[in-house]
Amino acid sequence: MKILAIESSCDETAAAVVEDGAKVLSSVIASQIEEHRLYGGVVPEIASRRHCESITAVVSQALSDASLSLNDIDAIGVTAAPGLIGALLVGVNFAKGLALAANKPLIPVHHIRSHIAANYLSNPHLKPPFLCLVASGGHSHIIEVLTYTDFKVIGRTRDDAAGEAFDKVARAIGLGYPGGPKIDKVSKEGNPDAIVFPKAKLEDPYDFSFSGVKSAVLNHINRCKMQGEEICEADIAASFQKAVVDTLVEKAVKAAKEHHMDKLAIAGGVASNSALRQAMKEACEREHIQFYYPSPIFCTDNAAMIGVAAYYEYKKGVRHGWDLNAVPNLKLGER
Repeated sequence: MKILAIESSCDETAAAVVEDGAKVLSSVIASQIEEHRLYGGVVPEIASRRHCESITAVVSQALSDASLSLNDIDAIGVTAAPGLIGALLVGVNFAKGLALAANKPLIPVHHIRSHIAANYLSNPHLKPPFLCLVASGGHSHIIEVLTYTDFKVIGRTRDDAAGEAFDKVARAIGLGYPGGPKIDKVSKEGNPDAIVFPKAKLEDPYDFSFSGVKSAVLNHINRCKMQGEEICEADIAASFQKAVVDTLVEKAVKAAKEHHMDKLAIAGGVASNSALRQAMKEACEREHIQFYYPSPIFCTDNAAMIGVAAYYEYKKGVRHGWDLNAVPNLKLGER
């Protein structure tokens, strides 16, 4: 079964053709990073306009790269939630028009479900149930993956997501946008034990809070400036990254153990962070937990993961009519 998948939830316009939820026949991504870099983050209105300009060419390229025509496609999957409303609407409306014109089934896909599904592309033998840590610019969740289409959130962020905190700290120390890859790179030159940044203590042992560590970094920088002390960007980046990574690893591994899961996966943009991967690998080895992660290209937003999630939704019988709408804040368990 071949699914044409479309993704436009934030600042990447993407399309892919995925066969049987496992084989990527094509994957095309038009990134807007360079433009949004000028503003230090994603500007929703600009993102929506660029999606409008790019989506036709991106979808056409995905079909061409797969050596297929629209007639060869069995269904069309599209990210319908969550994300930036304007950006989502571009993809949803394009997919609806395409599905209607070609008389193809339309499958709405939840963005977080897709990030989890990215693991199936890099780990063909991975099957539910397992636990997954989803860490990205907009989300920090610990999720029980019960089946390919059934999920239970057992932990989430109370404020800033991990990726959002990376972006804000990177901006504060002058690294620019996007912050995650830049902090990961600079941290290799710094001492992660140079500064002890705080880790939030919450009543719910699986929930996250990263606003405190972000504020602690800003306070440290301001204090150094006021006292005329040297600011070492590499040490700050490494120490901040350690605080975030330690928190993500500790809570995810604790959740896996207490929920009797012997498989733990990570997903989302932050899942490409080298320190997180290494720390999670070491922790899972100590606790005899199997560790899985997607290839870096499938960690950031892409349409291949949408195609995988759409395949399993299709198998479950999920279809949608032409009244499909974008929902910017749809929770994982809702439809």
